[in-house]
Amino acid sequence: MFAARIGEFAALSTAIFWTITALVFELAGKRVGALVVNILKLILGFFFLGFYSWFTRGLFLPIDATPNVWFWLSLSGLIGLVLGDQFLLHAFVVIGARVSMLIMSLVPPLTALLGWILLGEILTRHDLLGMILTLIGISMVVLQRSPEQNNLQFSRPLAGLLMAFGGAVGQAVGLILSKLGMENYDAFAATQIRVFTGIIGFAALVFFMRAWPRVLAAIKDRFSFRLITVGAIFGPFLGIGFSLLAIQHTNAGVAATIMSIVPVFIIPPSMILFHEKLTVREVSGAILAVGGVTILVLL
Repeated sequence: MFAARIGEFAALSTAIFWTITALVFELAGKRVGALVVNILKLILGFFFLGFYSWFTRGLFLPIDATPNVWFWLSLSGLIGLVLGDQFLLHAFVVIGARVSMLIMSLVPPLTALLGWILLGEILTRHDLLGMILTLIGISMVVLQRSPEQNNLQFSRPLAGLLMAFGGAVGQAVGLILSKLGMENYDAFAATQIRVFTGIIGFAALVFFMRAWPRVLAAIKDRFSFRLITVGAIFGPFLGIGFSLLAIQHTNAGVAATIMSIVPVFIIPPSMILFHEKLTVREVSGAILAVGGVTILVLL
């Protein structure tokens, strides 16, 4: 069963990894800034991926990739990692991880739509039901009711919400471009190509914004650098690697939906780290979201 559902299980693992990443990058981003976090996490992730590939494939660099693979994955890295992650990290700082993850729940329908248009993918009724239940559950977890107007709304700055939406668009486009170019190529080597392109993109931004002093200061800040290192392990290394493994072995829209349950997974650590109170609505949303994932994985 595991072998038959390796794509779905890889997507579920990705959700766990991204939960850890969201927490540590929110903390690090508030200390040193989103741009600094992004370039350092990718540099660290590049070397983690390189050593992993060296042990598993005998190659530190993905020099065996075809030009077609390099083209599509590089484009995916620029859109998904540079644009998408920069928007998302800014959203973490401005509106926090939980609300940002709500906006990121738009990734599955966006990915499914792009998969239908570009890849000709077909979603079954079970897939659609699971996606709908998961998205409703996520919305129940992260949306808040206004006591004054008695309706659901975001009590966060519009700029932060737009940044999170930009992150969702970037991730959806990045997933589709990765699937177009990856073919049967190794998922972790493919991730290294994306990360390499991302480093180039962020280095250009750092140079343009004259942010190298801030990068050096973050390296000297031991606490921030440890946070970024943990995030690099579970983000650019394990997280992105498993996300590519997921879309390589299952429908892109289904994989994106399973990966979108981070807002549910983030509740327990948020309670422990930030002393957030868990409501009945959040429990109900978590159960509904997990039910949707179960339908996606088991049916």
